[in-house]
Amino acid sequence: MQRYPDIADHGLIGDLQTSALVSTDGTIDWFCCPRFDSPSIFASLLDADKGGRFRIAPVDTKYVTKQMYVPGSAILVTRFLAEDGVAEVVDFMPISHESQRSERHRLVRIVRVVRGEMRVAMDVQPRFDYGRKQHQLDMSDDGFTFRSDGEVVTISRVAVPGRSTQEEGTSIERIGDSDVRVVKVLSAGEIAGLVLEWGGRPKCVAPEEVQDLYRDTAAWWSRWLGRSTYHGRWQEMVTRSAMTLKLMQYAPTGAIVAAPTAGLPEQVGGERNWDYRFTWIRDSSFSIYALLGLGYVEEAASFLGWLRDRLTEAGPGDGAGPLKIMYRIDGSSDLKEETLDHFEGYRGSSPVRIGNDASSQLQLDIYGEAMDSIHLADQRGLQIGYEGWLKVTDMLGWLCDNWDRPDEGIWETRGGRKDFTYGRFMSWVALDRAIRLAEEHGKPADVDRWRRERDRVYQQVMQRGWHAQKKAFVQSYDTDTLDASLLLMPLLGFVSPMEPRWTSTLDAMGKKLVSDSLVYRYDPEASPDGLRGSEGTFSLCTFFYVDALARSGRLDEARLTLEKMFTYANHLGLYSEEIGLTGEQLGNFPQAFSHLALINAAINLDYQLDHGAGNVAAVVGSSIG
Repeated sequence: MQRYPDIADHGLIGDLQTSALVSTDGTIDWFCCPRFDSPSIFASLLDADKGGRFRIAPVDTKYVTKQMYVPGSAILVTRFLAEDGVAEVVDFMPISHESQRSERHRLVRIVRVVRGEMRVAMDVQPRFDYGRKQHQLDMSDDGFTFRSDGEVVTISRVAVPGRSTQEEGTSIERIGDSDVRVVKVLSAGEIAGLVLEWGGRPKCVAPEEVQDLYRDTAAWWSRWLGRSTYHGRWQEMVTRSAMTLKLMQYAPTGAIVAAPTAGLPEQVGGERNWDYRFTWIRDSSFSIYALLGLGYVEEAASFLGWLRDRLTEAGPGDGAGPLKIMYRIDGSSDLKEETLDHFEGYRGSSPVRIGNDASSQLQLDIYGEAMDSIHLADQRGLQIGYEGWLKVTDMLGWLCDNWDRPDEGIWETRGGRKDFTYGRFMSWVALDRAIRLAEEHGKPADVDRWRRERDRVYQQVMQRGWHAQKKAFVQSYDTDTLDASLLLMPLLGFVSPMEPRWTSTLDAMGKKLVSDSLVYRYDPEASPDGLRGSEGTFSLCTFFYVDALARSGRLDEARLTLEKMFTYANHLGLYSEEIGLTGEQLGNFPQAFSHLALINAAINLDYQLDHGAGNVAAVVGSSIG
C-alpha cells in the first residue's frame, strides 16, 4: 500500500449531503460527516499517520486492483485480482429523501468473493476533528462504537443473524486502544461487510438488508439519470460528470461545493493548498448552465433558491460588496481560515488549510455570473420573484457605484488588487442581463443608469483591456499578461467570436497558454499572485478553450482538444482542478468547475457540429441565445 496514493487513484461516493473518497487499494482516506464542510473522520490523504482511514483489502496474497462504477450509478466497485481468487469491495451511500436534511448518514461497504478464496481484512481507524480529538472504542459481536466528545460513529457488521463470529470464521481484534480489525476468509459466492453510520448503535445487518439498500441506491441513480435530456456524442463522459456534480450538491439547500476535499495541492510540496468545501457564487452560477443544459431544472431551481436567499440577506454593501464570493453550504459566511499544523499534508504539501480567507475578497465578476444565471433561468421559466428583484436592483445600484475598482479577480490572487479585465467585462454582463430582465418583464428599475454604466464598462474594456502590441485582450490594465478567463468573452456575448480583436486574442492564447491542448490560466511568473511555486494547466480553462475554438469556427481543432482532454480523466472519468506536466491530477478532487465546464463544452460543441461552424446561438453557456 502506498503511503499516499495518486490523487487520481480515487472514486467518489456520497449521499447528497456528504461524500467519501475511495482509493484503488480499498481505502477510504477522506470522509467528513455529517456535511461536506464538517471536520474529517478519515483523512489519511492529508496525513498518512494521523488522519485516519477505513480500509478493506485482501491479506496474505499478491493482487492487482481495478476500479469501476456500476453503470448508470454512483456505486463504486474496487476489484482485487489474484491467482487464488477475485474479490470485490462495493461502496455506496444510501440517499435519504432529497429535499430534507437527514441526520442519518450511512456508508455501506460490501466485500464479496467472485472466484476462488480470499482472506480479507477490514481495518477501521477513525480520527475525529482532523485528527485533533481522541476517541473511545466499544466492541461487540454486532459491531463497534467510536465516541469522541459527543460525536458517535457506529460500525455494524454484515453477517448472518444468530451466528457467532467463530461460526462465521471471523476474527475481531482491537488494535491499540481505539482501532479495530476484522478478518474473514471468504469463498466464491460469500459476502461480508461493514456499515458505517453517523450516530445510532451497531447491529447485525443481514446480507438481504444490504442488498435492498444496494438496489434502492441503484434505482435512485437510474431514475435521476433518466431525467437527462443529453443525447450527444459524448454520452459517457457527460453522464459521469453530471453524476459527479450531483454528488457535490448539498440537497437540503441546493448549494454545490467547489470540491468535496480540502488541502490537496496544486503543486506537490507547494503551498497552494486550499479548502474547497464551500459554495462559490461563481462556480455554482456556471453550474446552472450545465444543469439546465442537461434538463435538470429542479436542481437549477434549488440552487437559484439558495442564491435568492443570499441576495435577500445581502446588506447595502461594504468594501467587499453586498455578496460574499463564497458561503458555507447552509448559507452562513463564517469561513475563517486556519492551518492544521499537525498534518504533514499530501506528500509533504503544507500548510494544510481549512476555512478560506479568500471569502473576504472583492471579486467583481461574481455579479456578472450571478445575473447571467438568473437571466438564463428566467429564459427557462424560472423567474425571480418580487423580493428577489428588489435585491437585484439594490445589488446593481452598488455595482454602478463600484465596478471601476481594482479587485482580487477570478483566481483569488493574494498579491494585491488590480484592474482585472475579467472583473470589468463581467460587470458589463451583470448590467446587460439586468437590463434585459427589466425590459422583458416590465420590472421597475433605473434602466437608464444601468445602460449608461454598461456602455462605460464596454468602452473601458475595449480601450484599456486591449493591448495593441500584443493584439490581445490582457489580464489587467497596464500589463501584457494573457489570462484564460477571458475565453468567456465570446461565450457571454461581450465580443463576437469572429471579431478580429477576438480571433487574434485566441491565437495569442494558443501560442502562450496552450500546451498540447491543455490550457494554463495565466503565467504566474509574468503576473505574480503572492504565492510561491508553480501550478499545472487548469482543466476548466481547457474546456473554455474548446468552446471558444468552436464558436470561432475551428471545429476540428475544438473536437481534437476535447477528445485529448478526455484522456486526462482518471480511470473513472473524474477530474481534479489541474493537470500536471506528466498528466497527473492536481488540486482538490473531484472539481465541480472542471465537470460543469466539460458538460458545457460538450453540449456547445455538439450544437456547433450540428448547426454549422461559428453559429453563435448556443444551447448553453450563454444566456444571449
